[in-house]
Amino acid sequence: MIENDFLSSDQEVRLRKEVKEFVREVDPELLRKMDRNEIDYPFEFIQEAAKKRLLGLRFSKQFGGRELTWAAEMTAVEEVGVLGMGLGCSYAMPSIVGEAISRFGADWQKQEFLKPVIRGEKLSAEGLTEPRGGSDFFGTTTSAAKKGKRWIINGEKRFIAGGKVADFFLIYTRTDPKAPGHKALTTFLIERDMGVEVEEVYNLLGFRGMGTARIVFKDAEVPDEYRVGEINGGADIFNRMMIPERLTSAAGAIGTARAALEIAIRYSAKRKAFGVPIRRFQAINFKIAESVTKLDAARALVYTAARAADAAEKDTSIDPRSVVSKAKCFATDAGWDVVNVSMQILGGIGYTQVYPLERLLRDMRLAPIWTGSNEIMKLLIQHEVYKTVESPLLGRDVEKDAIDWYKVVEKVYE
Repeated sequence: MIENDFLSSDQEVRLRKEVKEFVREVDPELLRKMDRNEIDYPFEFIQEAAKKRLLGLRFSKQFGGRELTWAAEMTAVEEVGVLGMGLGCSYAMPSIVGEAISRFGADWQKQEFLKPVIRGEKLSAEGLTEPRGGSDFFGTTTSAAKKGKRWIINGEKRFIAGGKVADFFLIYTRTDPKAPGHKALTTFLIERDMGVEVEEVYNLLGFRGMGTARIVFKDAEVPDEYRVGEINGGADIFNRMMIPERLTSAAGAIGTARAALEIAIRYSAKRKAFGVPIRRFQAINFKIAESVTKLDAARALVYTAARAADAAEKDTSIDPRSVVSKAKCFATDAGWDVVNVSMQILGGIGYTQVYPLERLLRDMRLAPIWTGSNEIMKLLIQHEVYKTVESPLLGRDVEKDAIDWYKVVEKVYE
């Protein structure tokens, strides 16, 4: 209802229609069961998406993908986001974990892990957060020590979506205890039966039915061939994986907020107060106008970031991470604002379970926190901004446009 396709390619428009049809057929009872924590993971949803070849859209056809663009995949993620953050995350996980395997993994890892994930035959999960470190990723303390041709892994990871049920995990470990974090981490694929223990399954405000857990490694033995990339090269993998992590978070947030806003728009056209539909009141219709504008602005930024990621595939001098950080920060903040406004429009009934707004609100509260909190996004953004300011001036020196620009003695900085 609220989306603009005039900047989309024909392929992306067709894909949006295809995913809309898939989303339309998802049984509402699945969402209700997830919110009541009656299931551990939406297995059937993933299997249906796999049957329709909707998983891992960017990846090679030889592994089951469609070789589509980042922009196309974000179109699909936005539409799945209408179902909420849980199903959106389960849908995006093959893209996130798959990025590491596709770009850094060995050929046998792609056959053994990437292909069955895209086919819906295996479930993957990613281990980033630790109990003593959320935003401080490079402070990872989970350790891996080499013993012959194996690695002995000890430590724990927290808030792992799918942690209770995943078949394998992409895990970052410290392999050099003396080096700084960005030069000390190594990435592994660890299968559940290698010694992964589930010690906590979280009761969450939202994002339910995803088996979100704390997992522990106690002398887990992992063969060296399960290592992804180079020893102590985990930073390169992490930095690359933040592109799908944050892009999918941003695109999914737009879909979730859009769902909430559509409910509010329909409600405002039906609900009467003082004898007229409440949509006639400026207090309501201006909220709608502002919310639609925020979502359109967020969508424009998200798809700009996706196209930057596409451009980077052909030109390695392009680094899309800064614009991806902007997109994640802006879209998730905008999404949170829009869901709140939508609930306000419904008033008291929006706070009940008669409408799904209260679930969407609980889900959306996670968006500005996960995949790098928005405070971290701002830290990254300002860092890039100051780098450009410190570079030689290529454009106009606008300071000279002042009448008294030449009075250097008046420009005191210390």
